[in-house]
Amino acid sequence: QVQLVESGGGLVQAGGSLRPSCVASGDTFTRYVMGWFRQAPGKEREGISCISKNNTNTYYADSVKGRFTISRDNAKNTVYLQMNSLEPGDTAVYYCAGSSIITAQAMCNMWVSPRYWGQGTQVTVSS
Repeated sequence: QVQLVESGGGLVQAGGSLRPSCVASGDTFTRYVMGWFRQAPGKEREGISCISKNNTNTYYADSVKGRFTISRDNAKNTVYLQMNSLEPGDTAVYYCAGSSIITAQAMCNMWVSPRYWGQGTQVTVSS
């Protein structure tokens, strides 16, 4: 069983930056593809960025490409999401997820639902 705990959300003005992180415990971190998803009120959850087990492949949704960067530190069992040039449309609850059986692209496109989820962290971007 894997536990995922996000932190680092908050309130920021448009154009600002945040860097949420997600710490994993309970299993070998390098077994898991990791990803970030978000869900805004009244909208479906969407995959925005995912990263392969060994850091070699990343995937980004078009809505965040060029503004967000995903990374992972396997020594710290942590995945990060550097979010720059934030827009009010980025306001959502951001969730960390992990899966051992799919690729980064498959995870972000939700062709297979990740097995493990964090509790979420709120990101609010004011205009």
